[in-house]
Amino acid sequence: MNKALRKAVIAGNWKMNKTPSEAKALITELKPLVANADCDVVICVPYVDLQVALEETAGTNIHVGAENCHWATNGAFTGEVAAPMLKEMGVEYVVIGHSERRQYFGETDDTVRDRTRAALDNGLKVILCVGETLEQREKNITFETIAIQTKIALTGVSEAELENVIIAYEPVWAIGTGKTATDEQANEVNHFIRTLIADLYSKEAADKFVVQYGGSMNAGNAEGLVAQEDIDGGLIGGASLKPADFAKIVEAASK
Repeated sequence: MNKALRKAVIAGNWKMNKTPSEAKALITELKPLVANADCDVVICVPYVDLQVALEETAGTNIHVGAENCHWATNGAFTGEVAAPMLKEMGVEYVVIGHSERRQYFGETDDTVRDRTRAALDNGLKVILCVGETLEQREKNITFETIAIQTKIALTGVSEAELENVIIAYEPVWAIGTGKTATDEQANEVNHFIRTLIADLYSKEAADKFVVQYGGSMNAGNAEGLVAQEDIDGGLIGGASLKPADFAKIVEAASK
């Protein structure tokens, strides 16, 4: 990462883990471990954990995010949660377009765009996930895949609004598999994303735009990844459920 231009963001994605009582215990353990972080620290938690997360992080340097939001502000969408609901609670961030949403719940590039629009319209900061499958990488269409996902998701997003968007590059083949892109592979795609932002907006916008890496970043590989010029932190899955490991990643991004 380039600290002269950008501040790193380490965001935990808890996925479907932790009851409210378990969330309280995890946050209690985490708070002192990241209190001196020189990067932004975010935990994105299940809906049922949001209230306790907001209460337990009040007055700390830990920000709270949700893991998804609907594109409509209200309506007959049983089981869904709207962006205004999250905003009124005090939630700051929301993850949009994670590959697990695409794989299991019918998420498409168009619904990612619509969710992104709803989140921004309601004052939330978006962590926008993009990434290629193993098949797409083997066919050498990684850049084309990332470009399509990014361009569609950012349709109608102004340069001013871009300040409330983070892109997390998550190669699908590296999520939850234990496989990780090499530092150089990850940086290559992150650099492509930054170049794409410059083409769509401006070099100034691209220079300050945060691009995370999120394919199985952990306490052991974080330092090498965040040392790369275009990797501005990470969206952390499994390791975010282990306070000591998550704190080590935060420490790596704070150097």
